Parts: sequence; structure tokens; C-alpha cells
Amino acid sequence: MSTHLISWLQRQWPTPSPVDPIERLRASAGALIGILLTGLVSAWALGPGAGALWLAAPMGASAVLLFAVPSSPLAQPWSMVGGNLVGALVGVTCARFIEAPVLAAALAIALAIAAMFALRCIHPPSGAVALTAVLGGAPVHQAGYGFVLTPVGLNTALLLLIAVLYNKAVGRRYPHTALPDARSVHHTDDLRPSARLGFRPEDLARVMQDYNQVLDISRDDLADLFLQTEMKAFRRRFGSVTCGQIMSRDVVSVVFATELGQAWRLMERHAVSALPVLDRVRRVQGIVTRADFLAHAQPRRYPGLSRRLQRLLQASPFSHSSKAEVVGQIMSPQVRTVLDTQPMVELVPLMSDQGLHQVPVVNAERRLVGMVTQSDLVAALYEVSLAHLDDGAHKPST
Repeated sequence: MSTHLISWLQRQWPTPSPVDPIERLRASAGALIGILLTGLVSAWALGPGAGALWLAAPMGASAVLLFAVPSSPLAQPWSMVGGNLVGALVGVTCARFIEAPVLAAALAIALAIAAMFALRCIHPPSGAVALTAVLGGAPVHQAGYGFVLTPVGLNTALLLLIAVLYNKAVGRRYPHTALPDARSVHHTDDLRPSARLGFRPEDLARVMQDYNQVLDISRDDLADLFLQTEMKAFRRRFGSVTCGQIMSRDVVSVVFATELGQAWRLMERHAVSALPVLDRVRRVQGIVTRADFLAHAQPRRYPGLSRRLQRLLQASPFSHSSKAEVVGQIMSPQVRTVLDTQPMVELVPLMSDQGLHQVPVVNAERRLVGMVTQSDLVAALYEVSLAHLDDGAHKPST
């Protein structure tokens, strides 16, 4: 065997899969459960008289997509449902009106692909569905257009339902719905801060259009991979400065039962815009911000608010009695926290795109150890950038 042939064969061998053994086990177990339950339920529903039509063979290929590559655009619900039904309908039609089996099979595949493109439901196993409708033999031909509903429609619905439940149970995101667009959180036409530099979604869309081929990955997932790659490169460039190194440690905090008047005075005294709400062991229960006060403010309750603003604000619907209101009544219980060991660069998307002005920092026991603000992050990025530039200026030339 020549060296060139050996080299060519080696290039055809795929690179190792980055998927770990646990994920491979999830995929295999999902396919086992999916096909087993789909077959059992279909056989029970159709009865013994259905013969071999209780489970369509192309469902095996659909199971590979649904459980092994659930993030693929080809594995999404509409792709599977639309593709399988279109493939079955086209295949049955070709089998009924074209006598030559080879010609009927070829036309069924071609027309099914064209229809799937038009309906945006490309699903590779649907080509096998169309072929089965033509070459499936007497039972399929006798079923006629009933083949579209049973077994194809029934199998498709059952397998898809099992895939949704199974992927959710094992912690996968399925189906992969479109991600929010890159507009600002302020509901204006501005892009998110992180999308204003570097490549933009429209850049990626134009490149994919120029590429002019179907990719087995969604544009959203591809953009996310690019962003994650940029984040890793940014982390490598600027080192491993952690949130614990840049956070403020002397944090002003309150508890659930702190009266609102006292919490407001703490904000005024320390010139802060947010107070973490802690339990007895310093775990974060929530956070109360100036925005929470403005949303729930009542006239004559908070001296720090101007009378004009008080007149504009409506009475709080959360006042239940004459007793003093407490922080727990107005705080935001859903709080995004970071670990003190996390790299500071992970704060960038939280503060730039999600609009967080401050993020509580917790330790491994989930107890509060500090607070990072946008000012802390900007100052840290500036200092690290200067240090990086200074190191480059003093590096000897080669």
C-alpha cells in the first residue's frame, strides 16, 4: 500500500469525539427507552392485526438525532414532525401513481427533500420514510395514505414526546428554541454591549449564506460557541484574576425582617444602590435595590424621596397592616451570585448584557463574602490591561 494512500486513509479517520462517556451513555439509554416505549405503545394501540406496521424502521434514525445530537436543527420538533409526515405523504403518492419502483423511489426522495426545504423541516430520516412508503412491500401499499398516520404519525408523536421528557430529565435543553436577539435589555434598538464589537449576528448570517450549505448546528449555537471561544481567549490573555480578588469585602447587608426605613437609611449613609438580604448563616436570600423601593414606595414613608416623586408613585399593594414594612416584602428573591473563585471575566456578560449593576460573591459554602459592582469590574479590567501592555513593552525583542 502506497504512502499516499495510507496518508489519504488516515485523513478520512475522524478526530476523537469531545463527548464524555456519561453523555454517550445518556444518548444510548435515551434511544433504548425511546424506541422501546414507542414500539410497545404503538403495538398496544394498533393491535395485533396491524402486522409489521406498528413501528417504522426510520424511527431508529430519528432516535439517533433526538438522543445523540438533540441540539441539531435537524432534530427539532418541527423538523421531525413536518419531515416525517411530508416524507410519508410524498412516498405514498409516488408509490400509487408511478409503477416503476426505482423511479418512484428516486422521485419520492427528491420531492421529499424539496418539500422539506420549502417547509423548513429538514430531517434526514424522513428520506427513509419516503423510501419505505415506496419499497415497504404489500402491508405498506395496502395501508395507502393511512401509512402517514399509522405508524409514521403515531411513532413520530410518541418518540418526540419521550425525547422531550427524557432530555429534560437528564438536564439537556430540548427543544432548542431560538435565543433572544442581541438587542439591549433597555428595549431599544441598540445591540447588547458585548455585541457592539467583534462579529455580529448579521455577520454570521451573511457568512452562512455565502457558505450556502445546510449546517448541522443552529446559528444561535454557533454564535454561542464563538462567544465562548472569545471568552476563553480573553481569560488566557488577561490571566486568572478572580471575583474574590476584585470584590468589596466590607458589605453592608440586611436581613428579611429589617424595616424598610432602616434599609433606606443604610443605602443613603453608605451611598450604595443595593443591599444583599442574608439569613442567619449569611447565605443570600435576596437583594433589595433602589429600584425595589421606587416600585413599592408610599407617600410619607421614606424621607429620602422627594415629595414630587412621592406624589407620582402609587401606594404599594404589598402593605398588609399598620405594622412597619420589612425588606422581605419588596426584595427580589431571585439573585444571581458568583463564586469568589470564578474568573472575573465571567462577570462581563452578566453586567454588560444582563444589566446587573452589582453581583453578590459567595464562597464554597454559599455564604456571602463580598460584592462586585460595575465600577469594580471596570477598574480591574483597566488595571489588568495596563499590566498586560506594560509586560509587552518590557518583553525583549527576538
